[in-house]
Amino acid sequence: MTDREPDASARRTVLLSENALFGMGNPLLDISAVVDKDFLDKFGLKSNDQILAEDHHKTLFEEIAKKNDVEYHAGGATQNSVKVAQWMIQEPHRVATFFGCIGTDRFGEILKQKAREAHVDARYYEQSEQPTGTCAACINGSNRSLVANLAAAECYKKEKHLDLDGNWELVEKAKVYYIAGFFLTVSPESILKVAKHASENNKIFCTNLSAPFICQFFKERLMEVMPYVDILFGNETEAATFAEVLGFETDDIAEIAKKTQNLPKVNTKRQRVVVFTQGKDDTAATVGGGVTMFPVLEMDQNKIVDTNGAGDAFVGGFLSALVQEQALEECLRAAHYAANVIIKRVGCTFPEKPSFH
Repeated sequence: MTDREPDASARRTVLLSENALFGMGNPLLDISAVVDKDFLDKFGLKSNDQILAEDHHKTLFEEIAKKNDVEYHAGGATQNSVKVAQWMIQEPHRVATFFGCIGTDRFGEILKQKAREAHVDARYYEQSEQPTGTCAACINGSNRSLVANLAAAECYKKEKHLDLDGNWELVEKAKVYYIAGFFLTVSPESILKVAKHASENNKIFCTNLSAPFICQFFKERLMEVMPYVDILFGNETEAATFAEVLGFETDDIAEIAKKTQNLPKVNTKRQRVVVFTQGKDDTAATVGGGVTMFPVLEMDQNKIVDTNGAGDAFVGGFLSALVQEQALEECLRAAHYAANVIIKRVGCTFPEKPSFH
């Protein structure tokens, strides 16, 4: 991030190259379709709920895929964010690289196709023990019930993918890295390898608190990565849980952001930036030694269709400006814009082109 804005056309040609942004996480094929109440009842689903698939949900994914109006999208938190970043950037294609694990099956082939359509350079680790991870979005009226089956996403192996020369070269090409906290449950050793590379080469490593359970049950893994974190994202609920787990003894969002900024850091050339969103309320971000509140875009609350992808989109917008070396204020402006677009649509989807200037 720089304090001064270079000329926009020069910024595009000089700064943006393929594979400049690197993401790694749990790839899921989002499968969405309209279902009736009988379908929800059959699988014991509630409206506006998010659950992990259990044994009795096994046939759900094949059944929803047979619906006439079924839609597929490349999903999963980190993949959503790099997809949104690529959409915001538009040209060149394949600015964003993505690593994650899928199965050698039909859903895996669809996921590869959807990543290509999003112009993301997805290099998946493919294995045959587990099927491709899926997330069924069962739409009923204006409500949707999400059922995620992580499956192959949890099978990522550092030594079989990240460590391979051709793949590691893509890591080395990048200048901005983003791995959501969810991946701490899968391959913390992969996160550390990437985070250390970023730190040693004075590049930017970003992560996300992702969910309260990450702070609560994977605190040790999270704190092992924290010294390498240049930019930390989270929402108000995650920030409060993080503060509680670390014994900050405050529920003030600005105080939590400051205390988080001051946690030990390896690369002292960059001061850590902490960004906490609060839904429709102002976003708190550390600026220098203080905290500044940045207002979100005002909108008619009746136009909100689906807030599920808002956090991923926020990060994606932020990354799109960050990889172009823009100032923090501009990164946040892009973040708020992207989130504003996505919440007016079902799922983490977007129009063909952004109208962001």
